[in-house]
Amino acid sequence: MRTNSPKNLQRTPGKQLDTADILLNDSAAAGPMDFADLFPDAPLLPVEIEIGVGKGTFLLARARFRQEINFLGIEYARAYASYAADRVRRAGLKNVRMLCADAGPFFPAAVADESVWRVHVYFPDPWPKRKHHRRRLIQPSFLAQMRRVLKPGGQLLLVTDHREYFEHMQKVITDAPGFGTTDFPRLLDSDEHIVGTNFEKKYITEGRNFYRAAMIKYS
Repeated sequence: MRTNSPKNLQRTPGKQLDTADILLNDSAAAGPMDFADLFPDAPLLPVEIEIGVGKGTFLLARARFRQEINFLGIEYARAYASYAADRVRRAGLKNVRMLCADAGPFFPAAVADESVWRVHVYFPDPWPKRKHHRRRLIQPSFLAQMRRVLKPGGQLLLVTDHREYFEHMQKVITDAPGFGTTDFPRLLDSDEHIVGTNFEKKYITEGRNFYRAAMIKYS
């Protein structure tokens, strides 16, 4: 979710990104969204959503590993949404769709009650200045939306490298009704990384600590 400038995207000079059938029209963010229509090849599969896809590294690896699941990636930066969608198309993955949208208003506007199995939020912008804390994604209103859209037994998975933001997350999720903590699941066909995003790989080389939480909806 936290991304470098789109100017840093590596592209082949002169190559046009092809996002056909992967990147949804902007109007999809206004909802209501029908996941069965989004994934006509396998409309009954469970759905997972990643917020802040960036270059799509985690989403591609997860979708390859778990082809019995449909995935929707949400990315606010259009350059990254298009870049990730092009990667998905080139990989030939039929179980992934991308949407350029702001996750905050997207969930209440477009996602039906109890329609999602997992929501992934990895390395969100910590907005470290106190005056910007209100911009953080993980807030009580967001947890209320997660409780609404997740199926019973569904999970919200969080990873950050920012200790103070994690402390804030812990307070928010502890106070959220309808959730309990659970073990963080194995997400990739690898034990090398927690989630395998570009940020995680970069931060490992920098020796940073990671903080993670897994919440399960029980009511």
